[in-house]
Amino acid sequence: MKKIILLTAATALLCSCGIYNRYQPVEAVPEDLYGESFSQTGDTANFGNTDWREVFTDPVLQGLIEQGLANNTDYRSAQLRVEEAEATLLSAKLSFLPSFALSPQGGVSSFDGGKATWTYTVPVTASWELDIFGRMRNAKKQAQALYAQSRDYQQAVRTQLIAGIANTYYTLLMLDEQLELSRQTAEAWKETVASARALMNAGQYDEAGVSQMEATYYSVQTSILDLEEQINQVENSLALLLAETPRDYQRGKLSEQVMAEDFSVGIPLQMLANRPDVRMAEHSLEAAFYATNQARSNFYPNLTLSGTAGWTNDAGAMIVNPGKFIASAVGLLVQPLFNRGQNIANLRIAKAQQEESRLAFQQTLLNAGTEVNEALVACQTSRDKASLYEKQVEALRRAERSTMLKMDYGNSTYLEVLTARQTRLNAELSQVANRFTELQSVVNLYQALGGGREE
Repeated sequence: MKKIILLTAATALLCSCGIYNRYQPVEAVPEDLYGESFSQTGDTANFGNTDWREVFTDPVLQGLIEQGLANNTDYRSAQLRVEEAEATLLSAKLSFLPSFALSPQGGVSSFDGGKATWTYTVPVTASWELDIFGRMRNAKKQAQALYAQSRDYQQAVRTQLIAGIANTYYTLLMLDEQLELSRQTAEAWKETVASARALMNAGQYDEAGVSQMEATYYSVQTSILDLEEQINQVENSLALLLAETPRDYQRGKLSEQVMAEDFSVGIPLQMLANRPDVRMAEHSLEAAFYATNQARSNFYPNLTLSGTAGWTNDAGAMIVNPGKFIASAVGLLVQPLFNRGQNIANLRIAKAQQEESRLAFQQTLLNAGTEVNEALVACQTSRDKASLYEKQVEALRRAERSTMLKMDYGNSTYLEVLTARQTRLNAELSQVANRFTELQSVVNLYQALGGGREE
């Protein structure tokens, strides 16, 4: 029996050359992955490697992120997916070990009214499949890749959650600033309407102009109500991220937010290690690779050893007491004969799915590079705009002061002063929106570089 098994195994090993191959990880990415303007070859410093507490320094925001990481349902579900994949991997590893089962049997029989006799068999059965053609090894490697993919998915949810909470928080700060400026604008328009009506009563202004100013004032009032509704909706969105019921959130000021100045993106090769969705795509490619190997192994036979050992008093035509020890061993070699066409089809499907995974990985990598490029450009553009908005607002403030001086000396009217103030408030609204765009681009860049990883 032993010689037969060894001979069969040797023959099988010779026939299975090339069936089991190891997956070779991707070790190269396009040099200009982030675009030609941001190509770096030597600097390995990476903004995405910064701890999220150093990126988001607002104490209120830090507390919200910690609450989200503890309570968010999507993140907790991702953690459970990791546990499921870990159990699947453990099952794949245990398949290499023999299986044992206790299957006792007993019965009572009587012939022609004779005395009843009791027979029993108490065997322990064992079965062990020899993984000659790598079927179980490929299944284990595939399970390992899927387990790693589940951990990457958890990290992707974590990164998205941190960025989502930060963006939502900064949106609230922007809306707060816009609401305050809109209320100041409404107050300015209210004074404008009152001044225009006084001029009209004095015969220095017409009804059409006053009506137009009143319509503008009501439009500003409407925008205030819209902003209050938007604030409520954003607070509800934040509550969903934190897995709690809607409530009002205490928060800081947009002008108090301090962000890092250094946004080094490192070398593109780091994207393979830092970005969780890129790692997920590669592990999906790895799992597809081993699925193809597994499909190839189905063309070859399975060799299973099984045996039984135990005690019985049933010796065929004789019943002996006490029972005697019984043992048996069987070797089973199963070679597929009539399902070759199905195996060929399954192999073609596995190869096609592997190619799909390769293309998906390539596209994911390109998408990641594009996101980094867009975040960098948005950050640089908003920072360049910031200085221009600051100069614009300062110029309008000077114009407002100059108009007030002219009014004091009789060369201008109060209506002109109010108009200058409204123009300045509108510019400040644009400045607030640009400040939010700058903060949002930093958050997006941090997420695009795979920031927020669990240490």
